[in-house]
Amino acid sequence: MTAVALARSPSRCGFRARPWLYLLPAAAVLVPMFGYPLYTLGLLSVFDYRQAQVSGGRPSTFVGFANYATLFGDARFWEVLLQTVGFAAALVVATLAVGAALAVLLTRTGPVPRTALSLAALGAWAAPAMTGSTVWMFLFDAELGLVNQVLGLDGFNWFYDRWVSFGVVGATIVWHSFPLVMLTLYAGIQAIPASVLEAAALDGASAWQSFWKVMTPMLRPLVAIVVIQSVIWDFKVFTQIYVMTNGGGVAGQNTVLNVYAYQTAFGSSEYGLGSAIAVVMTLILLAVTLLYIRALHRGGERL
Repeated sequence: MTAVALARSPSRCGFRARPWLYLLPAAAVLVPMFGYPLYTLGLLSVFDYRQAQVSGGRPSTFVGFANYATLFGDARFWEVLLQTVGFAAALVVATLAVGAALAVLLTRTGPVPRTALSLAALGAWAAPAMTGSTVWMFLFDAELGLVNQVLGLDGFNWFYDRWVSFGVVGATIVWHSFPLVMLTLYAGIQAIPASVLEAAALDGASAWQSFWKVMTPMLRPLVAIVVIQSVIWDFKVFTQIYVMTNGGGVAGQNTVLNVYAYQTAFGSSEYGLGSAIAVVMTLILLAVTLLYIRALHRGGERL
């Protein structure tokens, strides 16, 4: 039998289709669950849909891409988008750095400190975003905050300056996010054969060189997963910004795209325009994820 005939044989085709069959039960649940809201979101974005339409006082009007034209012609949108991209990029780098450093630390500590650190990280991960944001906001309170008392900064407002406020909120988000990176990379490091690391040590590699030159290439698929998840989570951050900066900070200086969409849709009752912002966010995240996966495949890596 020729190679072409073998490739076209029913058994071969069935073997290739088998992984997709395993995904059908999950797809049967997830596609309607996520597909319908995305469809509704896209539909609202091409209509003039305000409070009058919500209450039934006026019919919805199809406006095509007018909402997107309004959005792309708004200088405030581009300012918030640029600010969101920069903030999310800093969060992704910080989360990966903290998570990777602690993952390596876990491999070099004894059972008791490793268990304590893992439990503490899981506690941070399991804490609801609202709860964690409230606790951190209280820690940095200008009058009663523990941080000001320890540092001797009586009355210093951490949420007045734009960049200081972003720093505090960013630290809160990293605190929520690093446990996933830490535990994922730790599991990956544990799966690396000990003989490989021993050979690197015999060749004179330091701990940093072993991590960067030996572990990192072998952990690249796992790093890809946590990077994609971090990009998605950090780009659409909402709770920490909204709670800790009281809706976006002084004069909206700490507004990010998700908060901007919420304020547009529910604060100004511009539901169509707010939906357009959400659609743009979804397309940006989808494009970034696909580009990153494509770059990995070009480098010979598979998720």
